Amino acid sequence: MSTRILPAVAHADAARALTTLLGQLPDTEPAAPVADSTALVDTLARLAADSVAALPEVVLVHERIGPVPALELVREVTLRFPAVAVVLITSEPGPGLFAAAMDAGARGLIALPLSYEELAQRVQAAAAWSVGVRRHLGQGALELYGGPGGRVVTVSGAKGGVGTTLVAVQLALAAAASGRATALADLDLQAGDVASYLDVQFRRSFADLAAIQDISPGVLQDAVFQHETGIGLLLAPADGERGEEVNDRSVRQIVSALRTRYEIVVLDCGTQMNSANAAAVEMADTTLLLTTPDVVSVRAARRMVRLWDRLQIRKAEETVTVVNRHVRSAEIQPPLVERITGTRVARTAVPAHFKELQAAVDAGRMQDLEAKSTVRQALWGLAAELGIVGAPEGEEAVRHGRGAKGARTGRGGLLRSERGQVAARRGRPTS
Repeated sequence: MSTRILPAVAHADAARALTTLLGQLPDTEPAAPVADSTALVDTLARLAADSVAALPEVVLVHERIGPVPALELVREVTLRFPAVAVVLITSEPGPGLFAAAMDAGARGLIALPLSYEELAQRVQAAAAWSVGVRRHLGQGALELYGGPGGRVVTVSGAKGGVGTTLVAVQLALAAAASGRATALADLDLQAGDVASYLDVQFRRSFADLAAIQDISPGVLQDAVFQHETGIGLLLAPADGERGEEVNDRSVRQIVSALRTRYEIVVLDCGTQMNSANAAAVEMADTTLLLTTPDVVSVRAARRMVRLWDRLQIRKAEETVTVVNRHVRSAEIQPPLVERITGTRVARTAVPAHFKELQAAVDAGRMQDLEAKSTVRQALWGLAAELGIVGAPEGEEAVRHGRGAKGARTGRGGLLRSERGQVAARRGRPTS
């Protein structure tokens, strides 16, 4: 049987040299190299979605791959695709790096400059390990453990006060109500309000996991608060300055641990971009960008999209923009937002009915928002549109969202509100 090999090499010259050597190995099927970490994970996820058996036996990761650091990429691949053997290619194969690579889950190191003998030996050993794991687990176990894990959805705001936390909370509530194991993590590290919206007091937070190198299920369970709604909550630190302890490396590790335990992971990324929430946006399966139908917010959304593109965090066409506080009489409508931002705008727009929210917001219990609320129906309809709720509840949410009193579905499936009352709570709108 041939060994399938997927190289991940950013530099063109290094890719050509590696491809040439791989082509000389017997009984191998080297694939075309992928140029960055995002392409590697996307390729593996796509193959796993078709069939776990379609995954390559060996993945070769060059040390200069980006934008995700090589060791973090090795960790993510081994967590999400445990039957794939990952080998790190490095120019400094010392004991320290070897230990770090093994901790991350690598099956070996290959030293630069490349040699045919070492490459053949490492690939053969890694392939044998991968085949042995797959034979031991069996096809049924591979379907359970070999796939990409839970789905990660990030919710970011174009600017402050556009309703980021409200949307993240309601999406998580909708997913949990549909029977899916759901986690809601607050990555607005300095000013997170998830705890306030769900009436929670808990001393553990993101910061408590930031310094841990290996997050076991037990460690994760200690840091996650199990809410009465069934949602697992990982909160922002109560002391905002502790947010600086959380960096991109720790976020990648924490989110990877969450997605191995939960079917749906919703991340409230706030409105301020830093290395931590940028890493979350980059590794997300679905990225939502919240805006309101006004010039300032739409400009801020376009600025955020361009920032993500410049930093190679997320392409515009991979981002879903959600219009919050939508009113039929507004001059700025979703199709215009789509043209300005270059993103795909969700068919479901959230109506501007703050009065429906005020009692639940003031009580700090968004889980008690009435089912007949047009805002709740729209947000649960959005969850169904995104595919993060189970089929029966998703269909029910869409049906109620379209049949809500005071709202109707217009062209393109947009939920239009008949009234446009926008209120502010303490100078900071939340819907």
